[in-house]
Amino acid sequence: MPPIYAVGDIHGQYDMLETALQRIEADGGPDSKIVFLGDLVDRGPGSAKVIQRLMEGQAAGRDWTILCGNHDDLFHGFVSKGIDLDPRVLSGVPWTGPRIGGRATLESYGMSDLDRPTDELIAEAQQTVPQAHLDFLANLPTHLLLGDLLFVHAGIRPGISLQNQNPDDLMWIRGEFLNDPRPHPWLVVHGHTAVQAPEHRGNRVNLDGGAGYGRPLTTAIFEGQKVWTLDVFGRAELLPSA
Repeated sequence: MPPIYAVGDIHGQYDMLETALQRIEADGGPDSKIVFLGDLVDRGPGSAKVIQRLMEGQAAGRDWTILCGNHDDLFHGFVSKGIDLDPRVLSGVPWTGPRIGGRATLESYGMSDLDRPTDELIAEAQQTVPQAHLDFLANLPTHLLLGDLLFVHAGIRPGISLQNQNPDDLMWIRGEFLNDPRPHPWLVVHGHTAVQAPEHRGNRVNLDGGAGYGRPLTTAIFEGQKVWTLDVFGRAELLPSA
C-alpha cells in the first residue's frame, strides 16, 4: 500500500499548509494520498485561503480527504445558523471571543470593525462568506477508515463501534479518549488537543502540534503501522511512548 500522509490542525495557517504540501509532494509525488484532520479555520490569519486551497485541490482531482473539526463546525454554525455561543463549548466562551479565534476567520474574509454587536457580525458574514465555502464545510466527513488506521479529528469514545460513535464525540472528545490506554480496533490518528510535539501513544497518534498558536504544522506519514513525521529535515520515525 502506498504511504498515507496526514496533516494536523491547520487553524488558518495558510503558509504552513503550503509548506506541508510542498514537502509531501517532494516525498511522495503529486498524487500522494493526504488526510487533513480538521480545524482548518480560526486563530491563524488565512482561514479563507486555507478553505479555498483545499477546495481547489479536491476539484483538481487530488487524493485529499478533509475531515471536519470542531472549529470548522463552529464557523459553519455561526454563519449558517447564527450561533456564537455553542453549548458544546463547555467553557461558555463565544466563537467570536479571543479564546476560540473566530474573529481571525472573519478578518480573513475581509471583515473589520469586529467589536460591533454579534447580530451585525452574523448578518455581514452571511453576505460575505461564499456559499461554496459553507457547502464545503457542511459536507466534510467526520472520519476516514483505511485498513487498521482510523483518521478522525478529536478521537473516539472507547468501547463503542465505529457505526455507533456520536459525530460530536468525533469532533470534540478529549479526556475519555486521551486517558484510555487500552488498544482500539485501529490505530487512531487525530488532532484537536494541542501538544508541544506529535505523540504516538501506541493506541493513538496525536498530530495537533499547535499551529494555531504559532508552532509548526505537523505532517506525518503512515505505511502500515509505521509512522514518521515529515519536516524540513525529511522523515523522522515516530515511535510509541508511554
